[in-house]
Amino acid sequence: QVQLVESGGGLVQAGGSLRLSCAASGRIFSISGMGWYRQAPGKQRELVASITSGGSTNYADYVKGRFTISRDNAKNTVYLQMNSLKPEDTAVYYCNAGIYNGLGFRGYWGQGTQVTVSS
Repeated sequence: QVQLVESGGGLVQAGGSLRLSCAASGRIFSISGMGWYRQAPGKQRELVASITSGGSTNYADYVKGRFTISRDNAKNTVYLQMNSLKPEDTAVYYCNAGIYNGLGFRGYWGQGTQVTVSS
């Protein structure tokens, strides 16, 4: 059984910062790419940022220069540092990871953490 558990969401004023964490646990042999997605009410889930096992990163245009994704491979954890938050960043944020669990390789999702940015 593999689990992804997110933490760090909350309510913040516009211009503020939050740091999200997502820890993977369970039967994990290896982790390839990890990423953060978000879903606002009435909208589709969208990619925010991703990071490969080697540390290469990719960002959605609307967060470039404000958000930073990083990972700690020893802890099977991915982070999302969010600065200069805007009300339009309000959404449920989900982490995703490609994990080999000994039987096969598949993508796993966390349960989501709410981020609310007030104006």
